[in-house]
Amino acid sequence: MAKLTKNQKIASEKIDKTKKYEAVEALELLKEVDYAKFDASIEVAYRLNIDTKKNDQQIRGAMVLPNGTGKTQRVLVFAKGDKAQEAKDAGADYVGDDEYIEKINGGWFDFDVIVATPDMMGQIGRLGRVLGPKGLMPNPKTGTVTQDVNKAVSDIKAGQVAYRADSAGNLHLPIGRVSFSADQLAENLKAVHEMVLREKPAAAKGTYIQNVTVSSTMGPGIKLDQTSL
Repeated sequence: MAKLTKNQKIASEKIDKTKKYEAVEALELLKEVDYAKFDASIEVAYRLNIDTKKNDQQIRGAMVLPNGTGKTQRVLVFAKGDKAQEAKDAGADYVGDDEYIEKINGGWFDFDVIVATPDMMGQIGRLGRVLGPKGLMPNPKTGTVTQDVNKAVSDIKAGQVAYRADSAGNLHLPIGRVSFSADQLAENLKAVHEMVLREKPAAAKGTYIQNVTVSSTMGPGIKLDQTSL
């Protein structure tokens, strides 16, 4: 087991590992014990009792956080004609088609999210081997393959986050940064929790949400009392 650094030890000692904290209390404590020299990201992790190997128990989508993520996403849109202009008007950072396919094949990745109109997916499919492993492939379930590029770009710029439960049933989402107030973080967290409850698969058996933990980039995890959400 790796030895804790001095800062990790101090932070760890302030948290009662046997306790499940109320949401606002946990978020205030997280801000207090964070020792990063940068504005660290804060995320929530859910352990869900689902079997993602079954199609009817997969959880995937996208949502806009009420207070954003604290990070401005760089958006690349694959579109032509009127839809390309629509993307530019909505504030997309990069808009085009073949030239960006060539750039990505050449190792260019100065963007965070790709949006594409359905007619472009045949060409973008050739980038699957490079975009897939990075989680950058556009997908209708996350709203990134759409004719409504204006809404897609606007939502991403407003603080949209994509989510997907992994093979073990874990779901991780950012809810803001240490510089956010505890109330802003709590509002984002509540919106995520409501989404998780809505996404419960009908086929899921037993206790759906097994535990919920919040943590910062370099800080320890804090378990949450679900009833406070």
